Amino acid sequence: MSEITSASAYASQLGLSARAAAELLPAINGARKNAWLERVAELLVERTADLESANEQDLAAAVEAGLSSAMIDRLRLTADRIRALADAVRQIIALPDPVGELVSGGSRPNGLQVSRVRVPLGVVFFIYESRPNVTIDAAALCIKSGNAVILRGGREALHSNLALGSILRDALRHEGLPEHAVQLVESTDRALVGEFLARGDLIDVTIPRGGKSLIERVCREATMPVIRHFDGICHVYIDESADVQMATDIVVNSKCQRPGVCNAAETLLIHRRALERVWPSVAGELSTRGVELRCCADSLPFASGAISASEEDYRTEHLALILNVKVVESLQDAIAHIRTFGSAHTDAIVTESVAAAGQFETLVDSSAVVVNASTRFNDGGELGLGAEIGISTDRFHARGPCGLQELTTYKYLIRGTGQTRG
Repeated sequence: MSEITSASAYASQLGLSARAAAELLPAINGARKNAWLERVAELLVERTADLESANEQDLAAAVEAGLSSAMIDRLRLTADRIRALADAVRQIIALPDPVGELVSGGSRPNGLQVSRVRVPLGVVFFIYESRPNVTIDAAALCIKSGNAVILRGGREALHSNLALGSILRDALRHEGLPEHAVQLVESTDRALVGEFLARGDLIDVTIPRGGKSLIERVCREATMPVIRHFDGICHVYIDESADVQMATDIVVNSKCQRPGVCNAAETLLIHRRALERVWPSVAGELSTRGVELRCCADSLPFASGAISASEEDYRTEHLALILNVKVVESLQDAIAHIRTFGSAHTDAIVTESVAAAGQFETLVDSSAVVVNASTRFNDGGELGLGAEIGISTDRFHARGPCGLQELTTYKYLIRGTGQTRG
């Protein structure tokens, strides 16, 4: 916190600076914001070696601290991931600027012209864990949508985040944007979090992205609205009509492609009539990839090396190569299980039945419902948002991947020719 010794004063300083920047950002046109994004992408590539060096410090500390392999994978920055991050920033450039977009409009009988247009949320406090790439995603989305952002990453990614923050600041100066439009909290003191959450007078919305305990704390202490992202207890349901190869491919991808992320599958549900026909193929492929299978009594005999699942397993986001398995008697039973144990994040069905797919889409109330594809597609980049600031499991104000539009609200513009109300 440099020379500032008071956590309260530090939070106030960053909040006031962010508020001042937020008052300027709505008037900055899309071309200038895109120029900043392009500069960020260029600097990411130019400073790859510096970023990898900073990241190595965090990785070494993570190994020493005994972090899980999934957490270390989230933390890792490689040259390929840095290039992908730069590409994601450039994808945001290609998206329309949401600020000022006309949502609806028309004329009233008295001649008033009424329109509803998108405007920024204002000041965003974004608190997140582990993934340093989120620093860039969040800043890019906030600036493009006209918001100032205060970024508070986890202590495990401090060196990486400081290096990324330097890129963001240098790009702001280079393009002449408000220098406090993006600010990084440079202290890992947890007491600071509470100070920021208490500043509802300066911060318009808080977005937490991390473990359940973090999100629960934010929801408990925040004095401003919160866009929440709770557990990713995601399901794949194999319907009785499912194609064997399609089911195998989708389950393997949903669980194994990146097991430590929120849209990875945690539970596999299998219709009893598909058990003997489909499950041995799926189980075999999962086993060859080192997945620990935690099975119900009916699915256990078909999976070599599997262990029995507990009810608590079905409520757990493993974030690892562990998959719960349960046999259900019907589509309705699968939906009931998802309602009981799921987290309204991402749930998928594999089926050849149009009727079953439609019923699943209608009755499963999650932020993304997927038919015949991997759960891993519930992602901002994959859904055309360029990137995401998180995947909200809320119903208000945003749901699913939060991109540019989800970082705006709206206001009414009313234009008249002298009308008065009688």
